[in-house]
Amino acid sequence: MAGTRILTLNEVIIQKQSAFPYAKGELSRLLSHIGLAAKIVNNMINKAGLETSIIGETESINIQGENQQKLDVYADETFTKAIQASGLVCGIASEECDEITVFDDDLSRDGNYVICMDPLDGSSNIDVNVSVGTIFSVYRRTTPHGQKVTKKDFLQQGNKQVAAGYIIYGSSTMLVYTTGLGTTGFTYDPSIGEFCLSHYFMVTPKTGKIYSINEGNYIKFPLGVKKYIKYCQENDPESSRPYTSRYIGSLVADFHRNLLKGGIYIYPKTASAPNGKLRLLYECNPIAFLAEQAGGMATDGYGNRILDIQPKDIHQRVPFFTGAKAMVEKAEEFMKEFGDGE
Repeated sequence: MAGTRILTLNEVIIQKQSAFPYAKGELSRLLSHIGLAAKIVNNMINKAGLETSIIGETESINIQGENQQKLDVYADETFTKAIQASGLVCGIASEECDEITVFDDDLSRDGNYVICMDPLDGSSNIDVNVSVGTIFSVYRRTTPHGQKVTKKDFLQQGNKQVAAGYIIYGSSTMLVYTTGLGTTGFTYDPSIGEFCLSHYFMVTPKTGKIYSINEGNYIKFPLGVKKYIKYCQENDPESSRPYTSRYIGSLVADFHRNLLKGGIYIYPKTASAPNGKLRLLYECNPIAFLAEQAGGMATDGYGNRILDIQPKDIHQRVPFFTGAKAMVEKAEEFMKEFGDGE
């Protein structure tokens, strides 16, 4: 609307900080630092087609057994430096690092927060100009202030998150986050260098017409998932089926589309990945928090709410079903009836 003032990320999070008096503005400052790192990474991603020195694989393999992309390393370093510079965080658990990163300076040892992050989700798609993203999750530390953080600080249930979000680098760059007061989206305006409020209160449809799953692995899926896929493909005009299959291969991109349009995202356990593939701490927990705050749902497909799962390892994997509540519940009905099958 003409004459309507645009609100920036910093302005909105400052307005909302009154709901967290214990944070004393710290959470607002921390999210501002994350926003700054997102701008830097966004700028580098936009140059990827021209800067050949930052595309392609490195010679390193991460803890997941995956070849690291050069932009994986760049994003990890950028977010780590920006987060440490805030002085509010005492450690990070990253997909790109085998162990936790402990910030040992005096200021950081007194920090109230730890962060779990996937610095560049879907990075293998960079070379073919497909949307990628960053996922982050914020917890209050559990160890005493002044001490070094330990893994115990990170192994908290997702329901203990104080903030979570993702940045999607696509046709436009968006930052979507929650502090437990709904899911809010900001779109990056490069002309002024700011994330501007574009989606004040994001509510995902209760049901939808999109299912997102890598059907190339169909033969390896549990029987309940196979049955649900066939259900999605059946012709039933009364329930708007058949649904449409949409799968990008970047969790952030697939989830973001389904969040707005209505759909379900599934990455189940398979014969080759019996515990699932997605990581609980820095992929599933933050996405589940965002989904629930937008009116959606997130489970492991076996009746277990993602946010209630107790982590045992920083790189723990879990099956993941998330999206429109009615669709996730229907998928769980098939899992309950047919289970893993043979």
